[in-house]
Amino acid sequence: MAQQLSPDTWSKPSVMPRDAYREGDEYVVAFDVPGVAADAIGIDVERNMLTVKAERRPTAKAGGVRMKLSERPLGAFSRQIALADTLDTERVQADYDAGVLTLRIPIAQRAKPRKITIAAGRKEISG
Repeated sequence: MAQQLSPDTWSKPSVMPRDAYREGDEYVVAFDVPGVAADAIGIDVERNMLTVKAERRPTAKAGGVRMKLSERPLGAFSRQIALADTLDTERVQADYDAGVLTLRIPIAQRAKPRKITIAAGRKEISG
């Protein structure tokens, strides 16, 4: 209770909730990061490891304002996801709207189903 009433206490933030799903030829990951400015979000990809970092900073208060209750976590958030080799990490797209960070990661061409042509003598047969 004392921590909740303390105006300068940065609480230990919980993990950024996320949804992940496939939509057509893309893998989509959506993170909830409400109250975080777009310039306080960082996204890195190294090999097949995706890292999302965000920081929720305290809002500026006018002089004389004394916080009575603070339940919204402040501080740094971080989440790492191991991506499959079937994803094209060179073409990740990010969008931030209404407190939701959405990443779209294309399925790599090499991972998509394809027809193999069989050479039979001089004729080619699709198989």
